[in-house]
Amino acid sequence: MSKKVVLGFSGGLDTTYCVKYLSEDKGYEVHSVIVNTGGFTEDELKTIEQHAYKLGVKTHTAVNAVKGYYDNIIKYLVFGNVLKNNTYPLSVSAERLSQALHIAEHAKKLNADAVAHGSTGAGNDQVRFDMIFHIMIPGVEIITPIRDMRLSREEEISYLKAKGVEMNFEKAAYSINKGLWGTSVGGRETLTSKGMLPESAWPTQVTKSGEEEVKLHFEKGQLTNVNDKSFNHPTEAIQYLQSIAGGYGIGRDIHVGDTIIGIKGRVGFEAAAPMVILKAHHALEKNVLTKWQLNWKDQLAQFYGNWLHEGQILDPVMRDIESFFEHSQQNVTGDVYVHLAPYRFQVIGIESPYDLMSSKFGKYGEMNNGWSGEDVRGFSKIFGNQTAIWQQVNDSSK
Repeated sequence: MSKKVVLGFSGGLDTTYCVKYLSEDKGYEVHSVIVNTGGFTEDELKTIEQHAYKLGVKTHTAVNAVKGYYDNIIKYLVFGNVLKNNTYPLSVSAERLSQALHIAEHAKKLNADAVAHGSTGAGNDQVRFDMIFHIMIPGVEIITPIRDMRLSREEEISYLKAKGVEMNFEKAAYSINKGLWGTSVGGRETLTSKGMLPESAWPTQVTKSGEEEVKLHFEKGQLTNVNDKSFNHPTEAIQYLQSIAGGYGIGRDIHVGDTIIGIKGRVGFEAAAPMVILKAHHALEKNVLTKWQLNWKDQLAQFYGNWLHEGQILDPVMRDIESFFEHSQQNVTGDVYVHLAPYRFQVIGIESPYDLMSSKFGKYGEMNNGWSGEDVRGFSKIFGNQTAIWQQVNDSSK
């Protein structure tokens, strides 16, 4: 009886190679699984399924993970206003963890002997997948043909052609990975430290020339309405906002970061909805949260984003930080007004019943209703008292 292997399958060159190699060269019963985190249409999923069965898989499963991806990961990236290196909304790194978790669950369900993925030995994904599998399905063999055999693209193509596989072997000029929380774009311009992607490389072309204002409504930190249009789940609101903002070319940038394996990496990305949501959410928080809530959220968010990027989603400290984030959002409710224009956007302001800038407490730089000038005079003296003592002690010792 053949051993069962669950293969994370995208339908691309690497995972196509894995199916033929594992089934025909190694004698495994291959069960392919694709985890959709918002990057595939129904037609694309159907085409990938047909391709998998034509290659000879025993079963093929498509997991719709979009809502779970938001509920378990994206929601907390919004709560924390997480931007890796103050730039990147963790588009790909976050979705890889969701995919790895679902692949591991599928391997459990099928009682598989092994699990496989098509990662190379050059990037972050190999670590993310391997680590999740070691934690979730300990003892299950992890097979990575592309990494282990150090296969070149040309070697994979030659092998598949010899096996009679028919597919488009032409390498696209740019590597594109699309998901709910943004799209990464890699090409020759991102292989060095200088260079911007040309207009033609961006998956979402600029189709809008005018300007408009959108109103985003948040309930306890989550986007629920766009322009008074309500949605059953925040994922629908994200997709709707993307349809509005994407045509302006908003959210395009190049991210330079440190990989898990210790080298620098550079990648282009477009994330119109994520960038608008993060900045709008942060603007609302600045009005409704206290100074120290904002301070500690910033510190925890930086750690949370870095640890998530490095694949550590299962570390229990992440649940602790998520609890802090969740509690911090109790008053993050209100409307945020955002001006959209080609290649840029600007947060105009917010309206919230929890706005701490309420004029009944005073107006910054103009007047106040909560204290007098004499109160401030005494406060200033006490607030700096210890530093004044230190200064006098040290001055007298000279």
